[in-house]
Amino acid sequence: MIDTHAHLDDPALFAELDDVLARARLAGVNRVIAVGTTADSSAQIVEIAAKRPEVFAAAGIHPNHASEAVAGDWERIASLARLPRVVAIGETGLDRYRDHTPFPLQQDYFDRHLALAGELGLPIVIHCRNCEQDIITQLERLHRPILGILHSFTGDWDCAQAFLELGLHLSFAGMITFKNASLDALRSVAARVPIDRLLVETDSPYLSPHPFRGARNEPARVALVLERIAALRDLTVEELDRVTSENARKLFRLD
Repeated sequence: MIDTHAHLDDPALFAELDDVLARARLAGVNRVIAVGTTADSSAQIVEIAAKRPEVFAAAGIHPNHASEAVAGDWERIASLARLPRVVAIGETGLDRYRDHTPFPLQQDYFDRHLALAGELGLPIVIHCRNCEQDIITQLERLHRPILGILHSFTGDWDCAQAFLELGLHLSFAGMITFKNASLDALRSVAARVPIDRLLVETDSPYLSPHPFRGARNEPARVALVLERIAALRDLTVEELDRVTSENARKLFRLD
């Protein structure tokens, strides 16, 4: 299994990272994409990846942190992105749920990440919260297919189709396992996404799947996400693991 999105630099995970990764291996997770959210976070992620063969890095500035960036931070991201263990750009995107960064500044940083990803030929990891159409509009302006992921997808089927038409993969996290009936529409999307565009993630330490909802999440629990989606698609866990892992290996060019 491959967890395509985890924040291994978060203090909740980093304090016991060796144990966290050991539990992941025991669960069958042999690759983790660790995702940065600031220049400092991205540097730490790259350092983690350099020391652990199962971890690969994504470098970027999260939209909710863009207003905190100081002079030189973007240049650090551009430099980190060129290092050998960096396989993606992000986490970037747009967020209307939280009001930490003025929206025009979010859009500016999103454009920067998109340009850098295009220059380096790397996939982009996109955060989207309450702004699907804003992201679709910004991506459509590029007039080219977008190599990357809409991470922790929570939208409806119309949004899914729009993102798929733009070239993106869709990744699902622990919410797919929650018992809320209101999430049945999301489960329906997970059942319909073309299987060659489907990915799984934890977004650790957030979004811990049922029956661990509310607890700190970690990469080992991507197995529970995979299990739920396999049931929705009438596949065995092994069948879905084989496909989603191959999707991740191709997208991130993993060895």
